[in-house]
Amino acid sequence: MSNAERVDFRRDLHQHPEPAWCEYYTTARIVDALETRGIDRILVGPEILQSGRRGVPSTSTQQEWKEQALEAGAREDIVSRLTDGQTGAMAVIENGPGPTVALRVDIDGLPITEDTTDEHLPSTAGFRSTHEGYMHACGHDGHATIGIGVLDQLLQSEFDGTVKIIFQPGEEQIVGAEPIVHAGIIDDVDYLYATHLGLDHPTGTIVAGISEFLAVSQFETSFYGSAAHAGAHPESGENAVQALAAAVQNLYAIPRHSEGATRVNVGTVSGGTATNIIPESATISGEIRGETTQLMESTETQAHQIMESAARMHDCEMEIDTMGRAPSAESDSELIETVATVAGETAQVESVVRRDSLGGSEDATHMMRHVQQNGGKATYVAIGTDHPGGHHTPRFDIDEQSLEIGVAVLADAITKTLHEP
Repeated sequence: MSNAERVDFRRDLHQHPEPAWCEYYTTARIVDALETRGIDRILVGPEILQSGRRGVPSTSTQQEWKEQALEAGAREDIVSRLTDGQTGAMAVIENGPGPTVALRVDIDGLPITEDTTDEHLPSTAGFRSTHEGYMHACGHDGHATIGIGVLDQLLQSEFDGTVKIIFQPGEEQIVGAEPIVHAGIIDDVDYLYATHLGLDHPTGTIVAGISEFLAVSQFETSFYGSAAHAGAHPESGENAVQALAAAVQNLYAIPRHSEGATRVNVGTVSGGTATNIIPESATISGEIRGETTQLMESTETQAHQIMESAARMHDCEMEIDTMGRAPSAESDSELIETVATVAGETAQVESVVRRDSLGGSEDATHMMRHVQQNGGKATYVAIGTDHPGGHHTPRFDIDEQSLEIGVAVLADAITKTLHEP
């Protein structure tokens, strides 16, 4: 794939952003590209995911996205294999005995309406999102493109061992990596690379190892009371909104921890139907983060106790659903040095940063921790890219020159790892 072809591929994906477990078009385009390359094995959807996924949308929502994908030209024979929204794919190159190295890239979009002004390149160049209300506002279209590009480079290389390129769905909701881990497809991985464009680093900068990922747990809690006439018989109702309010107020009162940073946030609240009815149901969604998995879990335990107590205080029932979850993780020094070495020898790389902190969460940490617990090594590589808008904003876009840089650095790092395990 030439640089021009990479740009075309990325722009095509940019036009068709899809949320978690609805990446039908994206998966079909990736698999279609893989099939033209003589890959040893291509695993699709159900073949890379274990059952019990979190955050699976309704059948009607899946069907809507599936129909859009087919209308946009996705191959029906591929889409039909993605049953119940089991999207994503993995390409495997097998060259005899040797280490197994994996590269993980993510492929999903975000529920953000893309900018329409003349200052926004996708708008003026004709590749703005065709799915109003959704866009690639975090560079995952570029990540998928880099995955294909790295594969092309490795197919032209000589090495002993196995390479797996994982095109992961559902990162934005923190739901895609965990079922891939549980499916067992990375049990044999000795070295894992994950990557991301940008992260506030400019084009020409490579960060060889992102660390200090915050562990995270996202939740949705529903409170159930009983309705009553708010004027005539208010005492006969159990007010779910009161339970919600008590929960929100006290969630923010959870004390910080001396052993490290913790975060609690309630992002959405809803409840009630009318001003003259005691609300019989109310819902909050939020998240808990911690500098370590242990800190997150400790804060999570307190949060659950608070929500349960708030429900009891107002004679309500409640139900907590975990919507997404990821542990903390650290990048390994051995692979950081490998990336730093090859990046320093790459012509278009102007700056090499060995380590940086994310300050947020990422579910690639499920894969990193799994490989490390099995005795392997992992690192999370940032590929700098100039972008006019911040991540997760309507004007986000990437500098397409960073695609070439990302392919070169990651392909060379993987090749070096295969040659010098």
